[in-house]
Amino acid sequence: MGIDAPGTHAEPPLLRVRGLTKRYTRRGSGWRNRVEVIAVQDVDFEIPAGKTLALVGSSGSGKSTVARCVTRLEKPDAGEIWLGESQISQLSNRELLPFRTQVQMIFQDAVTSMNPRFSAAQVIEEPLLIQSRGSNSERRTIAQEYMEKVGLSPDSVDRQAMEFSGGQRQRLAIARALALQPKLLVLDEAFSGLDLSTEAQICNLLLDLQASHSLTYLFISHDLPLVARLADSIAVISAGRIADYGFTQQVITSADHAETKALLASAHAFQQNYARMLGHSG
Repeated sequence: MGIDAPGTHAEPPLLRVRGLTKRYTRRGSGWRNRVEVIAVQDVDFEIPAGKTLALVGSSGSGKSTVARCVTRLEKPDAGEIWLGESQISQLSNRELLPFRTQVQMIFQDAVTSMNPRFSAAQVIEEPLLIQSRGSNSERRTIAQEYMEKVGLSPDSVDRQAMEFSGGQRQRLAIARALALQPKLLVLDEAFSGLDLSTEAQICNLLLDLQASHSLTYLFISHDLPLVARLADSIAVISAGRIADYGFTQQVITSADHAETKALLASAHAFQQNYARMLGHSG
């Protein structure tokens, strides 16, 4: 059974997930044996338009499986995924085409999601080209516009993507996702590997973009202090099920589940160690 959503929002939900279940079949100990693994089961949550839900959990908890199902990179075995008034969980690839532009995903490793031979302009223009949007000159203008929106110089439009720093490549990935003007961005561990200064800059960028473009975010992470800065609500996932679910302050200050408490303890230990590295006490 799912956990009730946090209190009433004035905004209608852009994304509603009900009873989401995904199983995988893997090879067992014998060469003929097959073992069914339930990655996520009976997952419920919703995100009001223009808000952020953080889905947090430890490695292997099922959070990335949820992200792949929501974006329909994978088809769920059961449950419903509603994008506005449209139920997309069981649509075929052809039927999904009108919705592909409305949901975009930003992956953990920006490098692997980009063609290393592409320039910055080509990275941003690629989804526009796939969707047959605009002329060459119009796509070029859009690339420059979105580079500027994410804090990259439009004059760098012809630089190779691999010439940018890690933080700059993540900005480039955000620009590419925004170029199709989606309603929902799914960020799957998009801050992993970034230093704290760059992380703070990308956080501020996402908040600014959300305010200016009315974006809705599903933010996948294991880092509770980070999501506390970004998220209106938090859903904690453990062993494929939602364990805690509520407004951010409520979840962090009144942790009920062992998984939530473990994530908070891990974050506290990291902050203490980091403070020692900087020569601070506490």
